[in-house]
Amino acid sequence: MNDAQKLAFLGLGVMGYPMAGHLARAGHEVTVYNRSPAKADAWRNEYRGRTTRTPADAARGADIVLMCVGNDDDVRAVALGAEGALAGMGHGSILVDHTTASAGVAREAHAAAKAKGVGFLDAPVSGGQAGAQNGKLTIMVGGDADVFARAEGVLAHYARAVTLMGPPGAGQLTKMVNQISIAGLVQALAEGIDFATRAGLDPERVLDVISKGAAQSWQMENRGKTMVAGKFDFGFAVDWMRKDLAICLAEARANGATLPVTAIVDQFYGRVQQRGGGRWDTSSLIRLLRDPS
Repeated sequence: MNDAQKLAFLGLGVMGYPMAGHLARAGHEVTVYNRSPAKADAWRNEYRGRTTRTPADAARGADIVLMCVGNDDDVRAVALGAEGALAGMGHGSILVDHTTASAGVAREAHAAAKAKGVGFLDAPVSGGQAGAQNGKLTIMVGGDADVFARAEGVLAHYARAVTLMGPPGAGQLTKMVNQISIAGLVQALAEGIDFATRAGLDPERVLDVISKGAAQSWQMENRGKTMVAGKFDFGFAVDWMRKDLAICLAEARANGATLPVTAIVDQFYGRVQQRGGGRWDTSSLIRLLRDPS
């Protein structure tokens, strides 16, 4: 391809691994870093890219550095640490953070990048592991318009929609709206399915009917029947959802928003964790209704 760029991708979890793969398949020169080297080596063997032992080494000479790690502390370590990405990035390059993190750490990273002459975008994603694998993620972006324009084409390799939402932090704030909305949807779906079952209805038939009406949602289409079947060993883990909801609730305390349903659902997820379900899919909320004890 004529517009091939030198890229780095930091963090090869269930999302980052396929996202970096899409960039390599598109013809870009991709260097990867992962905290556990074995995962990076596996990626290199599959996609013929390069691996390094530090984020700084991966970022050195890259046009765009992309990262997808766990939380605020990980962002600070991988992006801002002594051997973090910014330590290896050159003037005019761009750092894109796909981590779901706080708006505060996004603004912090933006300021640190700007001081080095590096562009920064906070760009959390929605669509889950399947969206990453299929290149159909929704990416909500915060940052400067000129930086976004230069990075948008690269992000499009694994997205169905890439949208600039506003200044630094706006991407993370939009992702919070996404998670707030999902929390209520999943709980409502769990209650509906449990109600249908106890009422003697065929819950799968109910889902087939109401998914064609106003109750339709991504959660219903993708998680409804697995909830009926009691299958929760896939998808977005409860531990990660609680991390995200903690960010939402903290931001709400700061901006004055009231999130009563989100706060209750967060407590429900805490009960799922207490039952050993931290790695279960978020749709496991229905287990609390089937067995309230």
